Amino acid sequence: MDSHTTFKALVVTKGEDKQFTRTIQERTIDALPPGDLLVRVRYSSLNYKDALSATGHPGVTRQFPHTPGIDAAGEVVSCPRGRFSPGQQVLITGYDLGMETDGGWGGFIRIPAEWAVALPSGLDLRESMVIGTAGFTAALSVLKLEQAGVRPSDGDILVTGATGGVGSIAVAILAKAGYRVVAATGKSSDEPFLRTLGAAEVISREQLTEGLERPMLKERWAGVVDVVGGQMLVAALKSTRYGGAVTCCGLVGSTDLAMNIYPFILRGVSLIGIDSVNCPMEPRLQVWERLAGAWRPEHLAAIAHEVTLEELEGQIQTILQGNMRGRVVVSLP
Repeated sequence: MDSHTTFKALVVTKGEDKQFTRTIQERTIDALPPGDLLVRVRYSSLNYKDALSATGHPGVTRQFPHTPGIDAAGEVVSCPRGRFSPGQQVLITGYDLGMETDGGWGGFIRIPAEWAVALPSGLDLRESMVIGTAGFTAALSVLKLEQAGVRPSDGDILVTGATGGVGSIAVAILAKAGYRVVAATGKSSDEPFLRTLGAAEVISREQLTEGLERPMLKERWAGVVDVVGGQMLVAALKSTRYGGAVTCCGLVGSTDLAMNIYPFILRGVSLIGIDSVNCPMEPRLQVWERLAGAWRPEHLAAIAHEVTLEELEGQIQTILQGNMRGRVVVSLP
């Protein structure tokens, strides 16, 4: 393929007034960063981290102009090292994609071959991006609960922020794996959506955090997938049953954990951090095989809706305001 081949990409530019603008531009392959794997992107997705990158958050991206998109799925154009074959379908989530390396919101990406995963049998490219980083994070959380010894027979599993990208897929995976799922959300109107995904019960944020000022709360959860942080995580930890486990992967509520250590030393509760960015390849492959097989969400179509690059602007604002439901797939025709 000619290195001067052009493609469309959403480009974030930092102005002299330190304001950030987002425009759809024509780019060329030879302008992409170095790497030994060139991929024609067919689908990407929208994650909270993408929205931060797109609005110039320095904790995600510092170098501009830049193309966000921490997820990408498409066909291999070239891989000189032979790790992948031309035409082979691959997906990429995490690492530096969409952070300082131009990401999936453009028609081509060039990256280290070690970042890519061969598309597992059981998923097509679009479905892999419905799942994307959010679903991978959700599945990694479930895997960590499983490895901590939490079984379906142990009792209820709480999912916070249940209508968002990570939360909605976590509900679907846990339900399919046989767990009884209690979904916590601030959006009571979305209860039918959560029950469709497999939630046995839906509770409000207020129900979860009631009595939070107390040192401990009544034991309820065998395990928790927390995607919010802040007070929701505190409430989850204080109400987890003896020997239970809580996974933590989100910070939209707060980055602070303002609580005592009683749940850890009196109930033996485990707090497990989830990092989907630099997850080693062996568990990464294990999670994707589960997602394509035994944990494949039943309602992928209900979880996501599709947009073009031109339609992303409104979606960016929606996810930043905490009003996103499910997943947004970005199509790059």
